Amino acid sequence: MGRAYGTASVRQLAALVEQVAPREPERWDGRRPLPGVLPVQVSPSRADQLWMVVGMLDRAVGRDEMPDRARRTAPQLFTRPALKAFWTLAEAGELRARPEDVGRPLPVATLRIVRDVLALLADLVVPERVVRLPVVEQPELKETVPARDRAALYRGLADLAAIGPLQRGGIGMSGAERDRVLAMVGIVLDTGSRSGELAALRLEDLAEGLAAVGIRRRPQRASPSRVDEIAALAEVHPASVEAVLGGALHQRSEATRQRVLAAVAELEPLPEVEWFELSAGTRVAVKRWLESRQQVVDALPLEGGRLALWVTLRASKAGPPGITLRAESVRAAYAKGVTALNFAMAGRYGWSQLPTTMEQLRRAVDAVPLDAERARSLGAA
Repeated sequence: MGRAYGTASVRQLAALVEQVAPREPERWDGRRPLPGVLPVQVSPSRADQLWMVVGMLDRAVGRDEMPDRARRTAPQLFTRPALKAFWTLAEAGELRARPEDVGRPLPVATLRIVRDVLALLADLVVPERVVRLPVVEQPELKETVPARDRAALYRGLADLAAIGPLQRGGIGMSGAERDRVLAMVGIVLDTGSRSGELAALRLEDLAEGLAAVGIRRRPQRASPSRVDEIAALAEVHPASVEAVLGGALHQRSEATRQRVLAAVAELEPLPEVEWFELSAGTRVAVKRWLESRQQVVDALPLEGGRLALWVTLRASKAGPPGITLRAESVRAAYAKGVTALNFAMAGRYGWSQLPTTMEQLRRAVDAVPLDAERARSLGAA
């Protein structure tokens, strides 16, 4: 049952969001796509973000800082005075959902999500209007993992997988956990996939003999190589390509938009799945994980994780061991594995502490997908 909102404007907004991100599971497959140059259906994580911002707006309209007319209709939420007041409250952490967190400023990464969602909501509510959204500073990207450290990461995880259960200083990893994180790291090193793309992998995405893996690029983003290709063809900055393809049309001029769209039309469409050859070490790692995974799934009384490549290894709120691992849990599993590796390898000659975020590893990889002929030769297409 949906939440009851206190003002007409937020109720109208929630009704529109319900069409693209329905809360009832039985309506999810029939959800409308988001408007934009390349309309796409929202992912579960984006749906959560949409409802998060609806909740923030609901808490904002009751504040003295917001103009009174923002309570009347949904379009009034996207006027300049209303957005300015909302953003000031959001930055200061005054619109957090949990009372104990109110007043704790939002980090830049969260503010960027809120701003992106505001752009999507504006397209839903006032598609004909150019809405001036707040500017968020570009966070400085953390350093990527150097090639030498990436090789050390793989060798270190392989060493961990070959020894007995790891339990040191309160950090514990079972053999199955080591197998899983080693396979994850190997696939990221070979494909440069994001955590969401990694989480979406199914057994059917592995080619015969584990020679290759098929990565479904997230529809909200073009792959980095394609963004650069479009930018070169359109003679614009890659950031402009991402803005136009993401539907943030108000951020770029009409001339830029037309150049980007013309470049997209000129290029051959990317395949739904990009195939990447797996290295010998990754094939061994994935094979070891599949053996551990099978033991877990065989004991599962449900069907939930039987097709997913990554599954849980312990009982949780989601269910018994063997349930499909979601993107946030993939990131957590990677972080736990690298934390244990750093602890085990600390003090060894030539070892540098590695970052515990998968993003820093992913951005260091320059993986090139297989062409169709090579993919077919590996049984992947």
